[in-house]
Amino acid sequence: MSSQAITPQAITPRAIAAEAITTQATAPEPELLRLLDELSAEEKVSLVVGASMWATTALPRLGLEPVVMSDGPVGVRGPDGGTSAMFPAPSALAATWDLDLARRSGALFAAEAKRHGVDVVLAPQVNLQRTPVGGRHFECYSEDPHLTAEIAVALVGAAQERGVGMCVKHYVANDSETERTRYLARLDERTLREAYLAPFERLVRDVVPWSVMGAYNGAETGGVAARLLEHRPLVVDLLKEEWGYDGLFVSDWVATQSVAPAVRGGLDLQMPGPDGAWGDGLLDAVRSGEVAESELDDKVLRLLRLAHRTGRLTLPDDGAGDGTGVAAAGVHAAIDLAAATIAEPPAEQLLRELAARSVVVLKDDAGLVPFTLDRARPLRVALLGPAAVEPFFQGGGSSFVHPDRLTYPADELRAALPQGSEVTLLAGARALRNPPELDVDRCTDPATGETGLRVTLLAADGSTLEEYTAHEWTGWLHDVRPDADAVRLRAHVRLDEPGDHELGVGTVGVHRVHVDGARVAAGGLRVDEDIVLSSGHNHPIAEVATAAGTAVLDATLQVVHAVGYGHFVRAALVHRLPGPSVQDELAGAVAAAAAADVVVVLVGTTAEVESEGYDRPDLDLPGNQDELVRRVAAANPRTVVVVNAGAPVLLPWLSDVPTVLWGWLPGQEAGTALADVLTGVTEPSGRLPWTLPACFEDVPVPHARPVDGVVDYAEGTDIGYRAWERRREGGPEGAVPAAPFGHGLGWTTWEYEDAVLAWGEAHDAPASLTVYVTVRNTGRRAGREVVQVYVEAPAGGPSRPVRWLGGFAVADVPAMGSATVRVPVPARALQVWDPQAKGWATPPGTYRLRTGRSVADLRLTNELTVRPGEEPGAGAR
Repeated sequence: MSSQAITPQAITPRAIAAEAITTQATAPEPELLRLLDELSAEEKVSLVVGASMWATTALPRLGLEPVVMSDGPVGVRGPDGGTSAMFPAPSALAATWDLDLARRSGALFAAEAKRHGVDVVLAPQVNLQRTPVGGRHFECYSEDPHLTAEIAVALVGAAQERGVGMCVKHYVANDSETERTRYLARLDERTLREAYLAPFERLVRDVVPWSVMGAYNGAETGGVAARLLEHRPLVVDLLKEEWGYDGLFVSDWVATQSVAPAVRGGLDLQMPGPDGAWGDGLLDAVRSGEVAESELDDKVLRLLRLAHRTGRLTLPDDGAGDGTGVAAAGVHAAIDLAAATIAEPPAEQLLRELAARSVVVLKDDAGLVPFTLDRARPLRVALLGPAAVEPFFQGGGSSFVHPDRLTYPADELRAALPQGSEVTLLAGARALRNPPELDVDRCTDPATGETGLRVTLLAADGSTLEEYTAHEWTGWLHDVRPDADAVRLRAHVRLDEPGDHELGVGTVGVHRVHVDGARVAAGGLRVDEDIVLSSGHNHPIAEVATAAGTAVLDATLQVVHAVGYGHFVRAALVHRLPGPSVQDELAGAVAAAAAADVVVVLVGTTAEVESEGYDRPDLDLPGNQDELVRRVAAANPRTVVVVNAGAPVLLPWLSDVPTVLWGWLPGQEAGTALADVLTGVTEPSGRLPWTLPACFEDVPVPHARPVDGVVDYAEGTDIGYRAWERRREGGPEGAVPAAPFGHGLGWTTWEYEDAVLAWGEAHDAPASLTVYVTVRNTGRRAGREVVQVYVEAPAGGPSRPVRWLGGFAVADVPAMGSATVRVPVPARALQVWDPQAKGWATPPGTYRLRTGRSVADLRLTNELTVRPGEEPGAGAR
């Protein structure tokens, strides 16, 4: 029996670096103001408009270099087009509930940014998972604002300690992809403050993100309706003045649609540039007097402040202390010293640990995980499913990166199992609607006879501008000349294998596609940058024709001229070879399962399902994957199913399968992490950061579609699990999810022995609430527990959720050992927003703080009575 003492946080080089950096002045403001006075109106305008897709404007005479930005939720892509470390999806990081892992992830983001020459990473996304069908659900952390805020604060703080800025997005209520550039989110003030603004407020108050990104959509709250980039009450009055935010408020890409309204609404920087609303019209507005030059001063000052923080602006006294803190050069010296002392693990090691730790054990009735390995006895494993052959590593959209490497389950499992083991790999089902990519080596240019495609650039009148042979094809034609209106692709495609071949093209915009002279597809809708903003160009569905022998492919496709994004053609050329039928594939998988000692089935979503730019119509697994699971589980009771998805999907076979793991979108270490989980190297200690529905009809918010241009947040603060808890408390008829928020079994069992509530601990300033929870690991393996504390409001008073997350902590405990875990509960967890008083208040009465393993498994209770006029932990966040 052992216990874990409660000790002060250790002093580490990381903490020393953090202290050095957080004591700096925000910047030498007098010097920045002096530079501001030296700028002409033309220079001020140039600084608040991007110079290119990813960089701000440089002014060499001031020592101002471009500030370089890059997308980043699952890795720092960088402007160089090279490879990057591919992280697990953000929802996987949140599933660890581990703030140390979040901090280490932030450190890796900083290292990746520096590797790619990036100063500001466009991440994290702290919008809430209001509905499970949201297309970017996987990019968000959680359906809970507190869990979201805790993970984000840890990650952003660690990255910025190392001199790399993070751009928190998308401010605010940007929780749907359908019509995302046009809809109006309608929220009451309490819902906005208590749920959707909460992560942004925590970040601003605790770590001051160096930039915040404004969303495409509009918002209606407090009687004001406006686009977010023009919403002065939310941006100027609240973000900048009430919260005191001194960073840069930047537009989402191509989101700026006005000049003066956006200037006065609080926008500081339009991205990208140099064209767009501000690039084309801001200077004229200043010259005409529609916009006063002085209205740009605060925006330019914020840009200069960001440049100084990222080391892109050199001031005369940099490198020497100025009596108020550390100047920029000194800050970066402190960062470099700390980085040299901290010995960060290699990216592969951290990402492997993160992906494995994030795995959630939904059920393990047969104790199949981890495998019991006898090194003297080989194991026969049937590794089945579309995601076993080709895992879904990352979601679609702007967060996409080209990975440094990819690891596959079959390769890594073979390496991890005892010598002589057999791993049989079969897809067994089809998850993708599109056939695979066409091999260009099968193609012949009909004009020259060379291997490749004939590419003809056409003017608007149909005349030829340019022709050549493309010897490779990535699905895109970038940097098309601006006078081209369309591109014609032609090829003779060898179809050598006997049988029927499927051949086609996926594209966007005006198009005509013929195979062997027969029209396969046509479209007359001309598209522009809206198709980029919707991300519909990323995963176009291909229309296919069946052919044999040699096929003639002929496609005429629109050139998309997208403001800020250049000129391109999208053409996903696809080809499915003759092969087994769907039923033959299923039969082969069943036979392999029956012959195996253990079966591992990997099923999940695809890039056609989970992506920025569109929402899902349902929560079904695509294709015939459900049938695969049912038939394989019937053939072999020793079946483990791993779900490869970032957002919820329905599992209609959940009760029929003994062991089910949620594997997320695992990033580049998909194979190594899964092998570690299955063979017992790393405990799958994840807990659900959202609720897993049992059936689609029970989902509280089942769609993300605007109605008459409005997304109405009528559910108020009952977001996610809070709505499920409302139903559960309503009686036996209430809908029950397949797995509740916070659920996860790990690989051991736990007892909760005691919980002690401390209020206003000695030396705390201001006072805070803390629950000290003693847990015991009753299993034979060391384990990691996520202790969760939920708050229940007193009877009477304002309407509130039945219960909500107040705090959590992670504890590693040896087998048969115990630990006392400190769970802080911020004072804000008890407070409500008072729209009349325009402030936060704690309604009086007796609160219950309930501790347990999930929102549906609460084992200990503490009570706290608040008297009228009393504010526990007043001022604590």
